[in-house]
Amino acid sequence: MESFERIWPEVRRHLTEVAGSGKFSHGQKVAEFERALAAYTGARHAVAVNSGTDALVLLLRAAGLRPGDEVVVPAFTFVASASSVVLAGGRPVFADIDPVSYALDPESVAAAITPRTRFVMPVHLFCQMADMDALAGVAADHGLTIVEDSAEAIGMRWNGKHAGLLGAGGVLSFFPTKTLGALGDAGAVLTDDDRIAETVGALRHHGRFGPTLGDFRRISTETTQAGQNSKADDIQAAVLLAKLDRLDADIARRAELAAAYTERLATVPGILRLPTVVARTSATNPVYYVYLIEVRHRDALAAFLAQRGIGTETYYPVPLHRQPCFAQLGYDEGDFPHAEAACRRTLALPFHPDLTMDQVDHVCETIRAFAQEEAA
Repeated sequence: MESFERIWPEVRRHLTEVAGSGKFSHGQKVAEFERALAAYTGARHAVAVNSGTDALVLLLRAAGLRPGDEVVVPAFTFVASASSVVLAGGRPVFADIDPVSYALDPESVAAAITPRTRFVMPVHLFCQMADMDALAGVAADHGLTIVEDSAEAIGMRWNGKHAGLLGAGGVLSFFPTKTLGALGDAGAVLTDDDRIAETVGALRHHGRFGPTLGDFRRISTETTQAGQNSKADDIQAAVLLAKLDRLDADIARRAELAAAYTERLATVPGILRLPTVVARTSATNPVYYVYLIEVRHRDALAAFLAQRGIGTETYYPVPLHRQPCFAQLGYDEGDFPHAEAACRRTLALPFHPDLTMDQVDHVCETIRAFAQEEAA
């Protein structure tokens, strides 16, 4: 892709340093990336791990999740938001979403709380943050800890604070499609809490406390807490370091593409609902990871576009409370109507910094042709 070709000289420089070090996992390039990521986000600590999912699991454990503790999670999000709770030893409890922002609805969160609830997990989806002022109020009223699934939210800020830093901590995913994407899996925990950062840093390396990054001698040091192998890869850190230098430019390009989609689709006959950035009580900024529309006949439009060579993505076809892996939790169809409606209607259009305006025009013209067929 064109954008990767532009950064290849810098990627190659970092990769050469990795090869010269002989340390390809949990080495000095990972440490360099952690410092750069902390500087970009303003986090006191950025702890690199091998995926966004592991980041959630380790953050929950480090924040004090105990076996059986309940974590309130939106019913409309990627399954990892809830499966990470299970993997950390907790129990997910679902709540509905705001139908415009697709984020946790604070009133639904309050209704979901039981005496066993200890955490609430806002998920910042697609282009904007959840209502962190309202959710912080609910958490304070009920003595809950906030952990943020900010996997999609790099570059988003709330009243000057980067996503992931409004509670005990948050996570980032660097899956290849993300706004800042690696060439494979990678993730990070962001936190301002020294204890949480130290614990995550140990848990990612089999529970070994101390400065283990790049230090071969600590491979056999005492293990004080059962951890796992979630060390970050220096090759991915090399790619991410090169991409981080262009992140703001990529975010600006995504904003241009989103504006172009909105302008062109605004005049399509009324079968679509376009993304809406919700006004908040604190200053916040959108960052478009996905350009998501709602369509009355979503699957028909997706098939129409696919037949003409245009790929789309469905977010998410099954709400979490209806996923087979959570059947034992006892939820029913109709429990979370806004989440269920979003699962039936939402569709992500082609969206990445290398997309051209001609390609945007082609997608929008094809959607217009679909709308005309629907109206006929």
